[in-house]
Amino acid sequence: MAAGSLSSTFSLYTSSFVSFTKSAPIPFNVQKRSLVCLSSKNRPNLVDQILDYIEGGPKLRKWYGAADLLPKDGSILEEDDESPVEDEVRDAVLVTDGDNEIGQMVILSLIVKRTRVKALVKDKRAAVEAFGTYVEPMAGDTSDRSFQQKALRGVRAIICPNEGFLSQVESLKGVQNVILLSQLSVYKGTVGIQALMNSKARKLAEQDESIVMASGIPYTIIRAGSLQNTPGGKQGFSFKEGSASQGSLSKEDAAFICVEALDAVPQKGLIFEVVNGEEKVSNWKECFAVLMEKSK
Repeated sequence: MAAGSLSSTFSLYTSSFVSFTKSAPIPFNVQKRSLVCLSSKNRPNLVDQILDYIEGGPKLRKWYGAADLLPKDGSILEEDDESPVEDEVRDAVLVTDGDNEIGQMVILSLIVKRTRVKALVKDKRAAVEAFGTYVEPMAGDTSDRSFQQKALRGVRAIICPNEGFLSQVESLKGVQNVILLSQLSVYKGTVGIQALMNSKARKLAEQDESIVMASGIPYTIIRAGSLQNTPGGKQGFSFKEGSASQGSLSKEDAAFICVEALDAVPQKGLIFEVVNGEEKVSNWKECFAVLMEKSK
């Protein structure tokens, strides 16, 4: 799936999906297939199928307080985005690219954790068909100030699964935590034609990192190795300095680490490198605590 678009066909690229818990990812097998949105009025959406597979969708839908099925008339798309804000409660997590493959993994993980999720997407209707009532999709011009304000309304934390969003935002007022998955170390490690091809992405990564570090908001910058379509939860990790420019990291593991970072907010900021390696992590809160101590 190309980054930046959520097409009418929602594809699962990997042969396993990771159900995220507080301790470690639990892999369960899902056959590689494509789910065609809008192909059947009676077919449950992707999230309903995943939740049905995990523990039984009807029970989880009741648990979440969500409707049994997505409204057939698409009425969720007609919600008034201009409603006034009074005594705003900030309890949502904004995923800045709901079309990105890692972004979708993050969204599904947050849904299972019963987190209120907002997501920036290209096609709001397609996102509703894919995620149902479990996600608040936002479609618009991310460089537009009024759209930024709508997107950030009620948001306590932001997860950026790729570069480019933070460099456009005029204000992060009210946001309490920012998590950025960065490929800057990978871009810096390339040479020749590859370095030229990555020059724009590298510039965006540098801008995003600089902005979040200067924001005054607690942040976690995860400098991952080259992101790969390999099953998550199968390998250990390495957090050695310099590892990201040479090593690789499963996309599923990258999404998992982003979500776990929500429960380990640093006092000021945390930057670390991570690739798949030999180190097993059984308690991510302790792992983040160690990383914070080392960064002092």
